[in-house]
Amino acid sequence: MGTGFTIDSPVRVARYGISSVISLVDDTLIEDVRRFYALRYNEPYAPINKGDEDWRARRITAYLDLLDRIVTRQFEDLKKTPFTPSSEITKYFTLLPDSSPLKGKYLKMLATSDASQKLALEEELRGSIATGRIDVNIMTKLDRINYGKTGEPLPDEYSDALAALRGFAKSTVRSGIVLSAGFNRKLYSYIEEFDAFFPDKNGLFQKEIILKVSDYRSAITQGKFLAKKGLWVSEYRVESGLNCGGHAFAGQGNLIGPILEEFKQKRSELIEQLSSTLKSSLEGRGRPVPTTPLSFRLTAQGGIGTVNEDAFLKRYYGVVSTGWGSPFLLVPEAVQMDRDTLNRLAAAGEQDIFLSDVSPLNVAFNNLRTSLSEIQKCLRIRKDEPGSPCLLGHLANNTEFTKSPICTASRVYQKLKLEALKARGMPKEEYEREAKKITDKACICAELGHGVYKNENIVKSGTPAPAVCPGPNIAYFNRPLTLKEMINHIYGRANYMPFRDRPHMFIKELHLNIDQFARLCEEHRSAPPEKRESAITEFRDNLTNGISYYRALAPQIKEESEESRARILTQLDECEHRVRQLIS
Repeated sequence: MGTGFTIDSPVRVARYGISSVISLVDDTLIEDVRRFYALRYNEPYAPINKGDEDWRARRITAYLDLLDRIVTRQFEDLKKTPFTPSSEITKYFTLLPDSSPLKGKYLKMLATSDASQKLALEEELRGSIATGRIDVNIMTKLDRINYGKTGEPLPDEYSDALAALRGFAKSTVRSGIVLSAGFNRKLYSYIEEFDAFFPDKNGLFQKEIILKVSDYRSAITQGKFLAKKGLWVSEYRVESGLNCGGHAFAGQGNLIGPILEEFKQKRSELIEQLSSTLKSSLEGRGRPVPTTPLSFRLTAQGGIGTVNEDAFLKRYYGVVSTGWGSPFLLVPEAVQMDRDTLNRLAAAGEQDIFLSDVSPLNVAFNNLRTSLSEIQKCLRIRKDEPGSPCLLGHLANNTEFTKSPICTASRVYQKLKLEALKARGMPKEEYEREAKKITDKACICAELGHGVYKNENIVKSGTPAPAVCPGPNIAYFNRPLTLKEMINHIYGRANYMPFRDRPHMFIKELHLNIDQFARLCEEHRSAPPEKRESAITEFRDNLTNGISYYRALAPQIKEESEESRARILTQLDECEHRVRQLIS
């Protein structure tokens, strides 16, 4: 979801029981938004300046504590409102899914004519609701070393990722930290410094660990590492490698269906292995061992677009909840999105959402072709002024030309790199191909937070053009939606995807992976046969095995109509034919 879009989502939706995840990348943005909301809610505010002692962690703690207080205040106010058609508490219950037991109690209260019984039911309902969670996210690879006022590198615990973890650990929120984008041993080891992440004797946690994983092997590797330290993963969040927003981790043709199937088949085995390791570790540390067995939540996200897809994942794979990140970019009630970018997103078609090389992390990045960020990047290249101003430096990790790390998207780096490339005297076609790899990079730490400053009229020098990182699924919505409309779409009470030819989420992800496979085949087309075969074998086998898996699975997708299941089978045949063509 980027650094800025959900930065204040808890203030917007948590009182209605809707959970959200805040990125902890940009502590400058966090501090600016803390000042904004402290003033709006008459909360005390003392600035925490860059360079102050432990500034990054303290900024994060202070902001999360502020959000916790604001959401608590909002929720208490909501519970006091009357059950009238336009009240806040009525909105809470009308947003619930129709299958919710709480929704059933609410409807029973509305139908009750006896005044005393109605009042009793109202009070029961007020005591039964809860706020959404204020979860946070750390991209584990974003672990820049920070420097003191005199320019000396600070100790490891002040690096971006570790400081962010400490900021969350010391906050008052009872929620979870989502660790994504890889395995950072230093960060994972640091978690054991904080009591809040360990279970009590009842198996409860002040702070939960949530791992975003690409496959079962990644889950068990990271889960074991943490269990050896007495730490339990409360949730494994499986995300489609390509059919998602933000950074896209393509893997080798691994598909979400077969990945979830492995979790389904090996869930008990995973719990048993990790529980045994955890128990030994906790005993060795003299910490409480839970008296009841621990389990974990299995969740999924990436490309889910219909109530039928959501229901199938829950029924067949045992997924307890699903993530709908990208569609909420079209819901200004829930996220920070400037009006111009919102309209560009709403108008975007399939060809406007593309897998780009824009990220300085050298990881594929889902991008909007019509965003102002992308347009201005192309304009700078045409003017022979490539590169972005580096306003935050969170991705500054290159020392190829400089003693201090700089970002590969920065003007400084691209100027130096292009000069070095020219000095090599290569043919024009080869130079242009290599130069494109350099100039494709653009700022994604400052530009993804732009909407907040613009929407809230926060004065900020050097505010860049806004970037956005939607998943491909957003192409099938065609207008901004209210919170109620989006919730109604998710729960199947309405349909705001007007495109009848939208492929099922499994097929869409398969198409994206075949496109990626086509690029891989093209890259190795001129390679010797043995080398080419070695490069594409695993990807090809995963695709063909995935197609076979979905072909066997299709009749069991009972949530879809017979016509839709037949269409899935036809599309699988077409995908198989395309794979064969690519390797012929």
